[in-house]
Amino acid sequence: MLSMSRRQLMFAATGMAAAVAAPRLAFAQAATPTAGNGAFILPPLTYPVNAFEPNIDARTMEIHHDKHHAAYVANMNTFAKDTPMLAEKPLVEVLGNLSSVPDAIRTGVRNNLGGHANHTMFWQIMGPNGGKPEGEVLAAIDRDLGGMEKFQTDFNAAGGRQFGSGWVFVIVDKSGKLSIETRPNQDNPIMDGKRALMGNDVWEHAYYLTYQNRRADYLKAWWNTVNWTKIGERYTAAKAGTLAV
Repeated sequence: MLSMSRRQLMFAATGMAAAVAAPRLAFAQAATPTAGNGAFILPPLTYPVNAFEPNIDARTMEIHHDKHHAAYVANMNTFAKDTPMLAEKPLVEVLGNLSSVPDAIRTGVRNNLGGHANHTMFWQIMGPNGGKPEGEVLAAIDRDLGGMEKFQTDFNAAGGRQFGSGWVFVIVDKSGKLSIETRPNQDNPIMDGKRALMGNDVWEHAYYLTYQNRRADYLKAWWNTVNWTKIGERYTAAKAGTLAV
């Protein structure tokens, strides 16, 4: 496994302790400042890094989580040293009102806090043995996205069309209605007053070691990593108005 810095180990250990104490809340807590010290935390993975092979290789998972996501967290902690309100306010409030962030760091916060939010969601909605969509989520997919086959085709096509780096999301409104949207770089739907039910990372660092330039192959294989139980929980939270990231 890739070596981690002492600081990253501290973040991971702190997050793991929280996950042991309250595993269902671990990701929600990781997306907000830690009580008492205002630090942003790298949420630990709740599955082994090789859990998704051959669809996503272990090395990619290590680099993606331990290096890329960890860098967004470290950068946010640096920004928060001089601008404490970044850690004092809820993440959704900061991302939803970027105009309130000082000009000198606004782009940095947009990129790094957006990246933290996106990846926190990403690790959460993936998991081995993720089952199939059912209940209200399946009904919403049938109603709003034309059924699973059309939904997956349209989602993959949108991800394939995203020029350069970015994300493809399923957006959910308070009524439970679904739609497919893309965002560039690390932009998050919260910036537009929306919420992501789920999303896939189409930055090259998410797939290049296995797929090189074959993004379409990655998009197709990624469905084998989706945790539909967790997405069902997120859908319930979205309708209740409690979905944070």
